[in-house]
Amino acid sequence: MRPNRRSFIARSAGLLAASQIPETAMAASEIKLGSILDTSGLFDIYGKPMDQAVQMAIDEINAAGGLIGRKIKKIAYDTQSDMALYTKFGQTLARDDKVDVVHGGILSASREAIRPTLRKEKVLYFYNVQYEGGVCDRNIVCTGVTPAQQAEVLLPFAMKKWGKKAYVLAADYNYGQITSKWVRKYVGDNGGQTVQVDFFPLDVADFNSTIKKIQDAKPDFIVSALVGGAHMSFYRQWAAAGMNKRIPMCSTTLGAGNEQSVLTKAEGDGILVAYNFSRELGTPENKGFLERWTKKYGSTGNVHELASATYQGVLLWAEAAKKAKSVKQADMIKALESGISIMGPGGKVTIDAKTHHAVLDVHIMEVKDQKMNVLQSFSQRPPIDTQLVCDLKKNPDSNVQHEIKI
Repeated sequence: MRPNRRSFIARSAGLLAASQIPETAMAASEIKLGSILDTSGLFDIYGKPMDQAVQMAIDEINAAGGLIGRKIKKIAYDTQSDMALYTKFGQTLARDDKVDVVHGGILSASREAIRPTLRKEKVLYFYNVQYEGGVCDRNIVCTGVTPAQQAEVLLPFAMKKWGKKAYVLAADYNYGQITSKWVRKYVGDNGGQTVQVDFFPLDVADFNSTIKKIQDAKPDFIVSALVGGAHMSFYRQWAAAGMNKRIPMCSTTLGAGNEQSVLTKAEGDGILVAYNFSRELGTPENKGFLERWTKKYGSTGNVHELASATYQGVLLWAEAAKKAKSVKQADMIKALESGISIMGPGGKVTIDAKTHHAVLDVHIMEVKDQKMNVLQSFSQRPPIDTQLVCDLKKNPDSNVQHEIKI
């Protein structure tokens, strides 16, 4: 029988609707991971490898069958190193894209631009960056190394090698100010003396007068917590004055963004640092990570501490989802607070339930030939700085960044 017009239209509409069901169901079943990073602008040296780390982790999880039976979809925004865009895109991810989690932020200002929105909208947030510590919020997980985790091992090592008198140079904002306090504490705890602490705005690039002050103070070594492109001038001016042959240096910041590769061998050799990650770390997990990175991106030349922490952050989130059998905020938080761990490029990473910060392996490294060669490793260093001010077990509704008093 030849169908009439009405039955044809009805049948066509039904076929069209049926053809759309698989796609709709597939989209609904996807887990949405939001990424918000500076992949252009002043901080893209950090943001681009972090974005690549997110993508690689997602691709590996999806290739292994997905997460709790679902594929992960990345929804990413480039903030162009503009703090106002962090606020805008944070709202977009939570309210319009309705993501299940956000991984992102580099500077503390970028974290604080999106953290309140994500908390309000009940979107779990992972901040995968070295920072000053003190954030106490059950909706955030911080996977980067904090000042005490570095200084606790770096300062005694440097003092044993070089002497008791330290001269501190630091960036003039939260990270530098708080880190300098931890430096002074651990210098004092190990029987030493901090002879001077100098702070510098991020745009300062002329350190000639400071070099003269250091010469007059005659410290045994320098501790640098300088940050950013302008402050890189210090290392060059220090070497040009021949001072790197006379007074050695350690740093809590150099190398986190592969700055050792920017300096010449003459400028960088001999500087001590302490981080969770180095491309020279010889563990099976790190070797495998670097091999996979090379296969995917062609080279490991841009991999750094923050990229590794980001990769580990995505793996921790996935591990929590597997345990929770869910990506809902409440289920994920419960799983994260159970003490889950993963083995990442930098070693074992465990979430401290009290603070939602990472317990990490920390490695003392020496810059040599633009590489960071591991000298000594310290297993599972707790976030003791943030533990001083944050206890989410006792105060689960806490929502503050504490200024840690030392």
